[in-house]
Formats: sequence, C-alpha cells, structure tokens
Amino acid sequence: MQLASKLPSVGTTIFSVMSDLAAEYNAVNLGQGFPDFEPPEPLREALARAVAEGRNQYPPGIGVAALREQIAAKTAALYGRDTDPATEVTVTSGATEAIFAAIAATVSAGDEVIVLDPAYDCYVPAIALQNARAVRVPLAQPDFAIDWQRLTDAISARTRMIIVNSPHNPTGAVLQADDLARLAELLRDTSILVLADEVYEHMVFDGHAHQSLARHAELAARAFVVSSFGKTYHCTGWKIGYCVAPPALTAELRKVHQYLTFASFAPAQWALAEMLETQPDHHRQLADFYQAKRDRFRALLADTPLTLRDVPGGYFQLVDYRAVRDVDDVTFSQWLVREAGVVGVPLSPFFATKPDTRLLRLCFAKRDATLVAGAERLATLRGGH
Repeated sequence: MQLASKLPSVGTTIFSVMSDLAAEYNAVNLGQGFPDFEPPEPLREALARAVAEGRNQYPPGIGVAALREQIAAKTAALYGRDTDPATEVTVTSGATEAIFAAIAATVSAGDEVIVLDPAYDCYVPAIALQNARAVRVPLAQPDFAIDWQRLTDAISARTRMIIVNSPHNPTGAVLQADDLARLAELLRDTSILVLADEVYEHMVFDGHAHQSLARHAELAARAFVVSSFGKTYHCTGWKIGYCVAPPALTAELRKVHQYLTFASFAPAQWALAEMLETQPDHHRQLADFYQAKRDRFRALLADTPLTLRDVPGGYFQLVDYRAVRDVDDVTFSQWLVREAGVVGVPLSPFFATKPDTRLLRLCFAKRDATLVAGAERLATLRGGH
C-alpha cells in the first residue's frame, strides 16, 4: 500500500532515541525531562482515595468542576486574573493535548504560526497537520532572548498565532515583564493569537516571578495559557494539563478537545483538586526546591570540563562541551552514552536549521544520587579528544 505521510519529516523523537540508548548502555539518564522521584505522598494518597471512592468513570469532558475551580483560584492568587472555571478553564490530557487542541481549533490551511527557535518538538507537527506553515524565528544567543526585530519582520498578513514558551525548553530562558509589554504592543490592533506554553511556570529562580501571559490583561484576552500538573507534581505519567483562555477561545478549544480525548483520567483530577486546596505550599515552594537541585548539580559539574550556561528557569542545564570534543551535538551525545555512560539531549533537533553550537541539555529533576552518579561520570571526561 502506498501511503502519503501527512508528517513526512517526523520520525522518532530525540527523547525516545536517547532514552533507548540509556537502557541499552545502562547509562545515567539525564536526558528526558521527567523526575526519577515520586509525586508528593499526600497526592498519592488522594489518588488512592479517589479510586477507592469510586471516581473511576467518565468525568465531565471539560474537567472535574472542583479542579477547574482550584485552577481558577490559583490563577487569581498568582497572576491577579479572575477566571471563570465554567467558561475559561479546560482540563486536558497533558499540556501536549492542550497545545494541539489550541492550534487545531484556531489555525486554518494557509495560515502562518510563528515559532521561536529552538522550540519544543510538538509545535510544528500540530501546525503542519492544519496545512498551515510554521515560521521559525531564531532566539538571540547566547541568552536565547526574543529578537524583537526578527519577530516583527516575521509577522505577515497570514500570521494567525505566535507560540511562546517560558520558562523555555530546552534553554531555560524566561520572559520578563518588559517582554510581555513589547509583545502586547507588537500585537495591538491585530487579530493574532498567542499560545503560551507555561508548563514550567513554578520553576523560576533567584527570587524572580514567573511572567505568565495571564498577568497581562491585553495579552490574556488573546491567549491560550497552557500548564502541566505533571511537571508541578512530579507525575508526568498521569498526563493531566490544562488551558486557561477567554470564553470565545475556550469554546473553540473544547470543540477539538472533545474529539481528541473527550475527558482525562478522573481519579487524578479529584486528587489534584484536593492537593491544590489542601497543599498550596507545594507549588509555592517548587522554585526553591528546584533551585536547590540546580545549584547542587552545577556545583557537582564544576569538576568537569563542561562550561555551564545560566539557568533562570525550568529544570534543564545547558552545557557547552566543546572543550571535550569539537563535534556536532548528535554525534557527541551518542559518544557520551558509549564512553561515559551519561545521557543528555542534543539541542539541534529543537531547531529548524542546525545551529553552530556545541550544547547539550541535561535534566536535573533527579534524585541527588542520580545527579551525583551522572556528575562523577562526566568528571572522567578529558578535553581535547
């Protein structure tokens, strides 16, 4: 059978490839971005209780009311935005589903969607499946800040949406309040939508506040703001995320959502609602928790020949490895697994055009023992090979 692929350039993700290599070589996996520690005990107990209490059938497609109410309360408390849980909050099967639904609901054939490079790998396929075009705009190195002139130049009459991601995966860059102001000014008097991927919203470090688009009334009025309980509560396998958007955008997103997954894992929704209500200090203290891990990991890497980039947010550390080997990042990452038994993720798969950099992404959302083991192996590297 001859089949014309709708995604001819898409293969196995780099995350799966590197995780398979980790298993093959029994390597320390600092590649794929998931914790190797358990969710909080109160959350696990709440999940077991929800199952025992019979909350095991279809929940409302848009999400359990108690959870949507808690999401609205959290959005108001953190970002000062009053949100109607009935018309502006939708629970999804992970942030990935929310991102796809937002794009599918509002982007049509022939539209353009601006994607800031490097970009998480689920954006462009979702755009392509709408017969739309992704316009890749490089972020400015070395800090991966928005290049406002390039972004301005990329906007055309066909631009339907801009996707922003803060804290940014894979670089850890974060948007500042001035960025939100400039974005609002740029989009004023246009009908361009914004999709804000904010799954690492609670991981902004060094005393800074997360600049959610929900904080900015003008941007919030045209934005899908997406987050992830998996990242916040160390339960990525539960695949529960959510989207906050104005009523008109939410209505369109829900039309797509109901035919993607219809509803998401019910017991987890009840457990997360209880967690938000009874354990709000968890997400409030998450930045301190991950900042301590960041600082410990950076101290451990001081004995390696790797050069560390700044990490203002997220749970990834970028390292420049050119002092070890001056080869492309895919070659280096494969060599690193075989020679040092450590898995990292190369940056080039996040770009449309392969960058002239020597950077690797390492995840520090790991137990201390994992970080120590990985750092000890990396310390065996020698420069000049």
